[in-house]
Amino acid sequence: MFKKVLIANRGEIAVRIHRACKELGIKTVAVHSTADADALHVRLADESVCIGGNKASESYLNIPAILSAAEVTDAEAIHPGYGFLSENAKFAEICAKLGFTFIGPKPEHIDLMGDKIKAIEFAKTSGLPTIPGSGGAISDIEIAVKAAEKIGFPVITKAAAGGGGRGMKVAHTAAALRGALHVAMSEAQANFGDNRVYLEKYLEQPRHVELQVLCDSQGNVSILGERDCSLQRRHQKVIEETPCVALTSAQRHRITKQVTAACQKMKYLGAGTFEFLFENGEFYFIEMNTRLQVEHPVTEMVTGIDIVAEQIRIAAGEPLRCKKSPVTPRGHSIECRINAEDPLTFIPSPGKVTDYFAPGGPGVRVDSMLYPSCTVPPYYDATVGKLIVHGATRAECVTRLARALDEMVVDGIKTNLPLHRKLVSTKMFEKADYTIHTLEKLLASERLK
Repeated sequence: MFKKVLIANRGEIAVRIHRACKELGIKTVAVHSTADADALHVRLADESVCIGGNKASESYLNIPAILSAAEVTDAEAIHPGYGFLSENAKFAEICAKLGFTFIGPKPEHIDLMGDKIKAIEFAKTSGLPTIPGSGGAISDIEIAVKAAEKIGFPVITKAAAGGGGRGMKVAHTAAALRGALHVAMSEAQANFGDNRVYLEKYLEQPRHVELQVLCDSQGNVSILGERDCSLQRRHQKVIEETPCVALTSAQRHRITKQVTAACQKMKYLGAGTFEFLFENGEFYFIEMNTRLQVEHPVTEMVTGIDIVAEQIRIAAGEPLRCKKSPVTPRGHSIECRINAEDPLTFIPSPGKVTDYFAPGGPGVRVDSMLYPSCTVPPYYDATVGKLIVHGATRAECVTRLARALDEMVVDGIKTNLPLHRKLVSTKMFEKADYTIHTLEKLLASERLK
């Protein structure tokens, strides 16, 4: 096992990784920007190194600075968390060349799944169901129109080199597609340095269902169940839960078998997530995230497995502690992402936190970067924490979540807590009757404002 791990991230996920390391008896090194000098992950770590200025490009994306910090502190391994360099194959390669263990998958797997077109082709050859699409990147408008007519409108454009909703535009007609393609390519170029986009059939009422996997170097594959991440705004997840109430046992068994086969074919290593759209009883592969997911705590709550600790053990060459697959969930878990943003306009709300209280009680967990008098800087993602609850049933879980949301206090900055409170109180949420479009429609109708 490693003696010291450098955490190449910030915020609540850096705190989460630190805690897993401490429970494994591993010392931690926190890296930070000038803006994060007093951040919680810096305060908790055994050592800390300032790696650059406020901008992510100067610090958390600064590969030479991060590697220098690992060298001067004698760190043996680097955990990238999620975001920033977590899915950067070149970073993983450089770590290996310099003798640092990258706590994540192999560079070739990051590269394969980082290109959405390659990922879909792999999925097809591995027997995973996919959405009808263009079959490759498209940059010519007329070719795109012909492909869309063959697929059948409506279609959606997607960036080949990225995710997070960038480059995603829906078109119901050929005329709309011509305009959407220009915008999608511009967004893809601006965000990923790659203007390639592809087309897929636009599903009208799907759920977003994903499967958590863990794979070790001995060839063991464990599927830790699925998560329903359908409540989204602008393709960004807002609330996640497990298990998905829409799945039958037969459907769950079928997709688990298919994902297991794909992992074995790839010889995948570490934690990963296969993401699907689910509509009318059918799964459609959309992408694989070769990293830890923001929503991993709900899976931990129902399985009792520390996914971050398993990532570290796998990177150290140890076998999976739980080789059972799929792992049978115990009860139900729901997570709300807490963002520093206006709950009505969604404009980021950085600033000083004047008061902070985390809810507690049975089945309540809070993963957060906040503490009283801390400052939320304006330079990074708005996520400042996650509220996760667990219950014996979904009904108990929903009741517990409502209570925990009412208890939680974050003053001095605006957060989306009021949105979560309203959302959890709706009949739609109570019945789990939603798709990936439901939240956008509710916000557009102002029923949640």
